[in-house]
Amino acid sequence: MTSPDEALQRLTLNDDTAAPSTLGETAPTVLLIIGMAGSGKTTFVQRLASHISATGKNGYLLNLDPAVAKVPYNSNVDIRDTIHYKNVMKEYSLGPNGAILTSLNLFATRFDQVIDLCTKPRDPPLDFVVADTPGQIEIFTWSASGAIITEAFATVLPTAVVFVVDTPRCTAPQTFMSNMLQACSILYKTRLPMLLAFNKVDVARHDFAVEWMQDFEIFHEALASDTTYAASLSRSMSLVLEKFYENLKAVGVSAITGEGMDDFMAAVAECRKEYEAGYLPELNRRKAVHAETEQRRREEELKRLREDIKGGSTGRAHSTQPSIPEDEDEGEAAQ
Repeated sequence: MTSPDEALQRLTLNDDTAAPSTLGETAPTVLLIIGMAGSGKTTFVQRLASHISATGKNGYLLNLDPAVAKVPYNSNVDIRDTIHYKNVMKEYSLGPNGAILTSLNLFATRFDQVIDLCTKPRDPPLDFVVADTPGQIEIFTWSASGAIITEAFATVLPTAVVFVVDTPRCTAPQTFMSNMLQACSILYKTRLPMLLAFNKVDVARHDFAVEWMQDFEIFHEALASDTTYAASLSRSMSLVLEKFYENLKAVGVSAITGEGMDDFMAAVAECRKEYEAGYLPELNRRKAVHAETEQRRREEELKRLREDIKGGSTGRAHSTQPSIPEDEDEGEAAQ
């Protein structure tokens, strides 16, 4: 069985599956839905799928959570169809999180087949590919399988990360800061355009979060009565993240009522432009550097091979010189 590391190597920039999509302007936009447990990712995917269909667009839905009991949308690709989560637990003697991670690793080793399905020409063509990730955020964002899937999508199709935030919980300043730090780490790890989707605005408006992102002094005021070490750390981090907030897109949405979906889709269009203007040129540069390095390595190996062949030929030439056997010398001496 192919290991996750081997699969990642197979999907790197020098592989045929990593070639840019030939779909051009008709290539679908990939949305990786990521967020903390309980933020409403799966419900949001359901709402997003409904909105895409209602606006006359075509979506392709992927469920990447092997442990979910039921999804409220019709997935086109479901990890549960090929990987049985409970069987993985029994076979490898794993706990719940370990089984989810292993299931995703096994699925990722054949993810090039999913890429083929997403890039296959269709009539009408796909407009969006939406991937619903596991509830445990670290399993996708900090694993080899998550890197395989993200890189596989980003090298062939316009891709953006949608970070779903539980707005009511983020009314607590420290919880808000935890979410922002997680989003920041994902942004710099993937280097992909990111869109913050403040979910559940039907329960709590997200205006306070936007103010905290735009003015760190307002965030400090919210922490004024908190003298704990964690609050002090949050104040310091708000200063550090000021630059991070500047180019970050944020919208308020409700997965239940559908509020804010038009604004969300407009922000997705901006993310696609950002991918084409920022990520794609960097990807091409990395591919050029990789190709140059690979060419240099092959030339060095060819040079060593020629030297070895030349040295071996010289050695064989010396070894074919005639020699007088010892027994013949002894016979002549006896005569």
